[in-house]
Amino acid sequence: MASRQAIRIIAAAATAGAGIALAAWAGASPFAALLAALGGVAAYALAVQVERPAPAPPEPEDEEDEPAPLPGIAELLRAVDEPLLVVRDRRVLAANAAARQLLGAHIEGVDVRLAIRHPAAAERLAGPAGADDQNRRTELVGIGDPGRHWAMAVTVLPDQSRLVRLSDLSAARAAEQMRVDFVANASHELRTPLATVLGFIETLQDEDAGGDRKTRERFLRIMFDEGTRMRNLVDDLMSLSRIEAERFTVPREPVDLMPVIGEVKAALGQLIEAKQASVVVEKETPDTVVQGDRPQLAQLLNNLIANALKYGRAGAPVRVRLEGAGGEMIRLSVIDEGEGIPAEHLPRLTERFYRVDTGRSRAAGGTGLGLAIVKHIVLRHRGRLDIDSVLGQGTTIRVYLPRALAGHGVQQ
Repeated sequence: MASRQAIRIIAAAATAGAGIALAAWAGASPFAALLAALGGVAAYALAVQVERPAPAPPEPEDEEDEPAPLPGIAELLRAVDEPLLVVRDRRVLAANAAARQLLGAHIEGVDVRLAIRHPAAAERLAGPAGADDQNRRTELVGIGDPGRHWAMAVTVLPDQSRLVRLSDLSAARAAEQMRVDFVANASHELRTPLATVLGFIETLQDEDAGGDRKTRERFLRIMFDEGTRMRNLVDDLMSLSRIEAERFTVPREPVDLMPVIGEVKAALGQLIEAKQASVVVEKETPDTVVQGDRPQLAQLLNNLIANALKYGRAGAPVRVRLEGAGGEMIRLSVIDEGEGIPAEHLPRLTERFYRVDTGRSRAAGGTGLGLAIVKHIVLRHRGRLDIDSVLGQGTTIRVYLPRALAGHGVQQ
């Protein structure tokens, strides 16, 4: 390229010199000779202009200037509900709405160690991006709330910035804790009556105790009661397991609740007589047909009415009321006149093995699973469960169930 440019410059100079010499030889006027010289100079300038190199690219930005994230990253962040951040050189370049809500609206542009105030996050994000970032998750506890659990995953982008994703593990951890508590509670509930049964068996094997008829009868009665309690607990556990297994299958059969209430009332006759109470059915809607699973609805009614009888005031009636609740739902209410339940216990009544009064519940023969079963039956039927209670007046449990679809035969 340089030799070509030199040739053109020499050619231009030669042209200018030839023009001057020719003009002088021809005796032209000084003005003509000047024109010839200017033409040579113009040729030279043209040659230089043609070969002028392209302008140099702009100098790179100062490293201290804030780098911009990859094109389109803002749209990606907005489209994701989980907290996402783009981090480069320990600074947060961009954050989506979920991240700003969790960590604060000020986090963009600040040091990531100030944005995610957690030692494990600071240790991982403080160093340079590496290949190991892609293959591991870091669990963070306490961000946003002391009891929340998060998993931090990091992806290295082509420009060596990092995409930091925070996944909320709180629900999974709570479910795992519920499973652990459930196993522990179930084991305890089974172990207690079993220990009683085994203890009395050992006592009866002793000749002195076994020879006393009254003692033997009393021990056998206690053993029978404890064995019945274990059987009821196992039955409730199996029932709850079946209901949960069917939770994604919506029952479609129409069921008239009035005959079901009559059957449950008859089945609870001994308890009604023992409590010297009564079950009063109040039908306040002509349509009592719901869409459901008849055996499960019978179990729901049995649990609710039995609880109302056990914990209601002796001699007081238990009312079972059926009402319309809009065009698509029927409201079933079971109302007792017992002591009532303190407000702080109401949100936890449907938890497995949760009891307001453990001693009273066990004395009444409860397994601690009745309302948990009711809740899962209601959820499977796509209904709703409400519990209200007033101390000294009683408790009302309302179940909202969907009406049966038109054109279906009713299960009696």
